[in-house]
Amino acid sequence: MNWINELQSAYKTGGMEQKLIYWNCAAFLISLPFFYQFQLGVFFFPDWLKLLPDYHLLPFQPWTLLTYGFFHAGFFHLLFNLMVLNFAGKLFQTFFTPKQLLGVYLLGLIISGLGFVCAFSFFSLGLSSGLVGASGGIMAILVATATYAPYMHIRLLLFGTVKLWQFTLVILVIDLMQLFTENTGGHIAHLAGALFGFVYIKLLQQGTDLSKIVSRFFDTLAELTGKKQKTTFKKVHRTYQHTRPKPQAKVVIKDKTQQQIDDILDKISQSGYDSLSKEEKEFLFKAGK
Repeated sequence: MNWINELQSAYKTGGMEQKLIYWNCAAFLISLPFFYQFQLGVFFFPDWLKLLPDYHLLPFQPWTLLTYGFFHAGFFHLLFNLMVLNFAGKLFQTFFTPKQLLGVYLLGLIISGLGFVCAFSFFSLGLSSGLVGASGGIMAILVATATYAPYMHIRLLLFGTVKLWQFTLVILVIDLMQLFTENTGGHIAHLAGALFGFVYIKLLQQGTDLSKIVSRFFDTLAELTGKKQKTTFKKVHRTYQHTRPKPQAKVVIKDKTQQQIDDILDKISQSGYDSLSKEEKEFLFKAGK
């Protein structure tokens, strides 16, 4: 069927943020016939998929630190998360590679999940039936980008042009204001993911790229399954040039440095962030401010 071929083509040619969107949509569609109670209009996820707040159970089902992040409590929960993922993912890849985006997303899920478990296990925050949703990983991506380029200008519907740090701060303040509402666990996960995004950039600026943990894992997995390492990520990296120019976010940089910025971004697209010299990294960081 044509629509299936179109979906496959869009997946293969899209950026890493689009692949993450596809994965989350696929998990949602799979969960409908198995976990959705149509009479009640709610999802009931089993304990081996969602993240439980009891740290005693975590060693027996550690995979839930990732699986919880690909399931959502409802359509609008999924829709809002994916809108922010699409927005933040494109901004992130203005400066970094698809490999790094995937690494920050998955590590953000793990850290936000650990924050959720620790908060409920050690601070007596009450009862929670468990956690689902990709918000922690998405917040890690958004805050990482805002930490690296806080003065990047973005254009928002109804609000016009604002700085990225201002937009991100509003999101964080909303989470803090709702911290002790009925969704305490979700907001704790958001803030834990945001903290990881901040720490990731600070360590990256000192020469430590935590996302390589994820890259090495997938590289090892590819070798064990007999697939070449290049096939796993390089194809995505090359097609990124087709997804970078999007109307949702507008980066405003001084005209006199535009050409040099473009040259550096092209170099990142071709060879990755690690290929930049120290002077180029410092120049890009200053331009982001």
